Amino acid sequence: MPENIGATARAMMNFGLKDLLLVAPRDGWPNKRAYELASHAAPVLDNAKLFATTQEAVAGFKRIYAATARNREMVKPVFTPDEGTKKIVDEALPTAILFGPERTGLTNEDVAIADSIITIPTSDLASLNIAQSVVVLAYQWFVNESNIGVSTQDNLNNKSPFVSKEELQGFFNHLESMLDNVDFWKVPEKKEKMWMNLQNIFTRNNLTEQEVRTLRGVIAELYRSKN
Repeated sequence: MPENIGATARAMMNFGLKDLLLVAPRDGWPNKRAYELASHAAPVLDNAKLFATTQEAVAGFKRIYAATARNREMVKPVFTPDEGTKKIVDEALPTAILFGPERTGLTNEDVAIADSIITIPTSDLASLNIAQSVVVLAYQWFVNESNIGVSTQDNLNNKSPFVSKEELQGFFNHLESMLDNVDFWKVPEKKEKMWMNLQNIFTRNNLTEQEVRTLRGVIAELYRSKN
């Protein structure tokens, strides 16, 4: 809803976050009602980037966190807002936090591409609207960033930087294609769950660019050997 987008922008501006990425807004974009709710945070909306899919939106990031309270039956690290934002500050990598539509939340496909989950502890009612969730995480990030500071270790000093989501998706496309070619999915109706589990194995292991290149080489060689 445009009201949620505007309120989210306002929460972001309060705590120094300015990069808003929108995936298929319900009522189109730009939207007058969002600007009315944003008030002084109009610059966040002016600079917002629009995407058709979540995968396109996160392609350039090294880390993805999914904000959700629901158990998705996926094996992923789950952090509190304090734990998650401390990790974000400490790693100092290009990072995005995903928030879903207020009525339905994030889809399983959205959560599957995330490295970790952040869940906001609540008393009885776990459901928070988007702006409430954003303000909690934005505040916690602001506190941790101010107290701890950004890590001085430059990721580029590593022998191989962490893989971007775009590169990781390219690996997934390659792997899925090869598995299709060798008829890996013996029971077609189980493919969706099996494929989600396979992706989770890689997304939670902080792969580097070199590791992904090696994996792609291994897959290609195994396929050549079989054929």
